[in-house]
This record gives sequence, C-alpha cells and structure tokens, in this order.
Amino acid sequence: MERFVKGRPINGYEDIFPENGDLLKYLAFGKLALTKGQTFEAATKDFETTLVILNGKLSVSSEGKEWTHLGGRQNVFDGKATAIYIPCHSSYKVTAETDTKVAVCKVKAEEKYEPFVVGPEHIVVNERGDETWKRVVHNIIEDNDFPGKVQRTVLGETFNAPGNWSGYPPHKHDGEFAPEEPDLEEIYHYQVNPEQGFGVQFLYTKDGELDEAYTIRPGASFAIDKGYHPVGSAGGYQVYYLWFMAGPTGRKLNPYEDPDHRWLNK
Repeated sequence: MERFVKGRPINGYEDIFPENGDLLKYLAFGKLALTKGQTFEAATKDFETTLVILNGKLSVSSEGKEWTHLGGRQNVFDGKATAIYIPCHSSYKVTAETDTKVAVCKVKAEEKYEPFVVGPEHIVVNERGDETWKRVVHNIIEDNDFPGKVQRTVLGETFNAPGNWSGYPPHKHDGEFAPEEPDLEEIYHYQVNPEQGFGVQFLYTKDGELDEAYTIRPGASFAIDKGYHPVGSAGGYQVYYLWFMAGPTGRKLNPYEDPDHRWLNK
C-alpha cells in the first residue's frame, strides 16, 4: 500500500486507503463525490465511520435516524465543517441535495454506539504554534464537547497560512517512547487555496529508515504509520488537511516532538 496517493476527479466512491490494508491496522479512508440527487449506501462493518462534508449539502440516514440539509460550505476554506458519525456494524445512506464531496473516515471499532451529527456549533477552534509555524486547528471529534460517543476516533481539520508550517516542531505518535508517546496511526487529506498552489509533506525517522518528501496538491491523501511528519505550505497558498487518528492506546493525544527541534518552543 502506498503512503501517499494523489487526488483525481471521481464520481461516486473512491477507496483511497482500503480497510485491512498492509500499512495501517486501525484506519481506512475513502472519498465520495455525488451530483445533486445521487445517492450512496454502505455498511460500516468493523469500522466506526465519520462522514466529513467537504463541500455541498446532503441528507443522511442511519440506524432509524435521518438528518437533512447538512453542510453548506462552498469548500473547506469556507467555514467550519459538518460531520456525521456512523457506528460500526451499521449501514447508512447519503443523498446529495447539491453537488457534494465527502471524506469517509473509518476507524476500527468493536463498540457500537449511536449515530450523531457534529455541527459547526460544536467545533472548537484553536490557534497553535508561533512565528512561521502558526496554524489554526478545528477540533471536530477530539477533546471538544461533541454530541455523542465514539470508541477510538480522533478527528479534526488544520489550516496552514501561506508560507507557514504545521505539525511543527516536527512530532510523531507511533508509540516508540511509550507510555509518554501514544501509539496512533493517522491519515491526512489535503486541499490548497488557491487550488493551483502546493505544499510539502515531510516524513522521516531518526534512524534514517524514512526520509521522504511529497508534493501536496488538492485532493491528495497521506497515511502515517510512523515517523515525524511536518507540513509546509508554499508562499501565497493556504494548505488544509483533514486529519484523523486511532490506535490501541486510547484517544489521548500527546505528540512526541523531535528533540533536535524542541528549542523552538521558546
């Protein structure tokens, strides 16, 4: 399984990082693009699933519940997200009220809870970092007061200002230094504003096993099983990424920063 997948135009569902792949044990990811009036149905099986509306409006039904007129932002840079949590061992149906794109975020789970909607009013906005690594983070399902219960999912959106970094100082969360460092996998899905722009995704380990860089373009996705993974945006271009993570050690976040760069925390 490739760690980095470039974006491409689709209609319907695209499986980007498949369930039970050979790189990630807890996460899978897909993208859904529907035109107005189109529907999509799926079963969640062993994965609690969060549908994050990237743009457009839709209706969703699951487990005897139904919600209409969800979403509405023109793109990911146009305000806070709306997300729909669907428990494992369930089914759901999506109906597009306008042309819409949806990120399908899947996390391995055993406990079946109730479906719920996270609206813009539930999202907590945090400004993090300093100098040229300031960024804005939207907590969708994290330590904010979202209206439901999940087993493992932690999920949000990060916005890099033009020319700025995030995931910085470089950090990781692969459990190498447990218990201080939680063992969590992560998936990113990117957009860029304006869309002809670009950014860069780094991935490295201190032993040199990984030392890679990928060009971020709109619609690309990235699977992180281990290593430090800072993100940079090019001058003049804002970089966005949806992120979600899970692992065997619970939902606590405590990123482990590269000791060589901790001096940046003045």
